[in-house]
Amino acid sequence: MGVQEWKPVKEGKVREVYDNGDNLIIVATDRISAFDVILKNQITQKGAILTQMSKFWFDFTKDIVPNHMVSTETADMPEFFQKEEFEGRSMKCRKLEMLPVECIVRGYITGSGWESYQKDGTVCGIRLPEGLRESDKLPEPIYTPTTKAELGLHDAPVTFEGSVEILEKLHPGKGEDYAAKIRDCTIRLYEKCAEYALRKGIIIADTKFEFGLDENGAVVLGDEMLTPDSSRFWPLDGYAPGQPQPSFDKQFVRDWLKQNPDSGYLLPDEVVEKTVGKYKEAYELLTGEKF
Repeated sequence: MGVQEWKPVKEGKVREVYDNGDNLIIVATDRISAFDVILKNQITQKGAILTQMSKFWFDFTKDIVPNHMVSTETADMPEFFQKEEFEGRSMKCRKLEMLPVECIVRGYITGSGWESYQKDGTVCGIRLPEGLRESDKLPEPIYTPTTKAELGLHDAPVTFEGSVEILEKLHPGKGEDYAAKIRDCTIRLYEKCAEYALRKGIIIADTKFEFGLDENGAVVLGDEMLTPDSSRFWPLDGYAPGQPQPSFDKQFVRDWLKQNPDSGYLLPDEVVEKTVGKYKEAYELLTGEKF
């Protein structure tokens, strides 16, 4: 009898999720998305870099909040996953009830935050000091959650009170507790990891986390963590506020697409190679290990 064939129960822009009874197996593909569109190119090794980077951070922060990672060894997974194509890019995870709030934290002013600040001095309704320059470090990190939209739709910013309402509908009487817990975990995770990354030569300008609830209703960190897909990583060397910064993340791909609106979401080979190189460099700087 052959090995059981598995089909993903959920396919995201980058990840494929398989139901393994009591847990899930999440496989990070080499797909890349930008502006909520999946590009036509694959970015070789990207899925493995994302998985190994998430593993590094999950291990590093488990003292702050538990996470969903069980194992990244395919030997701990069903036989179907014990093939080269799944090696390094698969994570066995606890099943969670994911909360429909994306927890975004910003330590520096850039991207849509900078655009908003230029208009009215606020980011997601939070008033910031006058006179900030693009890419400036904020006096303290700010929490700017969004809704979690279905594939192909855009996430929308919500206030903290808005996040309480969303969670209260799902868990009457618990909305405020859950909203405060995920906000506080988001800030603590960011502060610990940003301080560590800075010592390794990387500025984490902003990032997003996702949380879920386990079978006992406890908050658990899920999805991915502090990868170049979910964060803005800037090299500390050469950091100069007052302008956009070079980055280790897919901002490079976004910038190329903006400059080439007729590309049909197909990247040239040199952009693919440069992107892989940036992801690898970030991994090696942060973990101290060769990829």
